[in-house]
Amino acid sequence: MTRAALWSSIADTLKAEIAQGIFHPGDKLPTEATLSARFGVNRHTVRHALAEMAKAGTVHSRRGAGVFVTAKPADYPLGRRVRFHQNIAATGRTPSRRISRKETRPCTEREAEALCLDPGSAVHVVEGVSLADGQPLATFRSVMQADRFPDLLKHLEKTASVTAALAACGVADYTRASTRITAKLASPLLALTLQVSTGAPILRSVAVNVDAKGRPVEYGTTWFAGDRVTLTMAPD
Repeated sequence: MTRAALWSSIADTLKAEIAQGIFHPGDKLPTEATLSARFGVNRHTVRHALAEMAKAGTVHSRRGAGVFVTAKPADYPLGRRVRFHQNIAATGRTPSRRISRKETRPCTEREAEALCLDPGSAVHVVEGVSLADGQPLATFRSVMQADRFPDLLKHLEKTASVTAALAACGVADYTRASTRITAKLASPLLALTLQVSTGAPILRSVAVNVDAKGRPVEYGTTWFAGDRVTLTMAPD
């Protein structure tokens, strides 16, 4: 049997076992060494099979943890109040966030318009990745007025939650005033962050959140991995 046929056969076997319920969504697959011994091939052949399965969305790898069966897309309600941790926890999965950028800079023209600011006003920019059971679901950018929330970045040193940081700054609650959703294709950088293939389907959400008095609090952009999240409309 040729090398190409070997890795293809291994991938087909593992996919069939997943379909039969031998491995369930979220399960960790055996190690490359275990699979190599099982199929009588070298690790490179197994790695090729797993890579092709990852391209198809059947499995995903977590750095330092192994290869896992991809879970079914998580329902993600888009209501007036959208809270990542609550949405993901409601599906029985464990939510987490990684913050990759925190800085203060002059706002762009679009940010000024969304937040009702003067051109060039200072804003806090927070970027990161939202995960469920360690798998990236979305990457996000939150932009907020710096003068109104001078200690926001300091509070984010203690928590990865923008909601908690805003609460510490005096905004106990906020709601979504507008949302625009657009279908996109993953750029190489976005694909790397979300651990998907370049050109994979992405859902981009652009939203403005306001406080109880209707004043803009946050201008947020989120890029969801299209095959891992089902966006649903949920009026509160």
